Amino acid sequence: MKTRLIAALTALVLAVLGAVLINGYVQGADARALAGVRSLPVLVVVKPVAAGTAGDHLGDSVTTKSIPASAVAAGALTSLTALKGKVASVDLVPGEQLLKSRFVSPSAVQKTGAVAVPKGMQEVTVQLNPDHIVGGKIQPGEKVAVYFSFASTGSAANAITQLVFQQVLVTDVQGAPAATDPKSGQAAPTGAELVTLARPAADVQRIVFTAQNGTIWLSSEPADSVVGHLAPVTRSDVLK
Repeated sequence: MKTRLIAALTALVLAVLGAVLINGYVQGADARALAGVRSLPVLVVVKPVAAGTAGDHLGDSVTTKSIPASAVAAGALTSLTALKGKVASVDLVPGEQLLKSRFVSPSAVQKTGAVAVPKGMQEVTVQLNPDHIVGGKIQPGEKVAVYFSFASTGSAANAITQLVFQQVLVTDVQGAPAATDPKSGQAAPTGAELVTLARPAADVQRIVFTAQNGTIWLSSEPADSVVGHLAPVTRSDVLK
């Protein structure tokens, strides 16, 4: 009698324990399955973003989308607040989630296309129209000749243009993207460009002065270009 009672109680306990374990497993499975379909809002890139773009000024380049929880990447952002004071370290493409790891302090970003500055030199940037920079064809890493030109001061006779520097390294070029001429099919710059040159400090002073008081022209100067001193040209020289 006692043996049957103990056996019955044992069976009941085992049945209850089994039910509890099965119920826990089912609930866990439900939770795991739910995690795969539950959606979370994250920021997704919808327009190309160039490296160096300020994180809190992305504007309509990103939008909020609901993504399955299981597909949300580590570090995915839901707002731009965390990106204040940071810039994109790489180009971002449409469709990718906005990740905090892709943004760094501005000082940590290397300019795209920039060339290292030779030791002992400084960089100076001048804004020039396409017709002053060989139609906008000058690229970082090229060498150029630099011409200074000053308009007349009271008399046309004292207007002057002179070749001042040769074999000057261009370290960076920034400007509006080129537009294609529908007739010729050739690309042409759409506006002024910023050209950065590497020169000793004394030469930088002269470049800055001319940028403020005269005009600057650059000519492409390949390695086989003839290098030599040229006398300044005045009105009387041109009209000889």
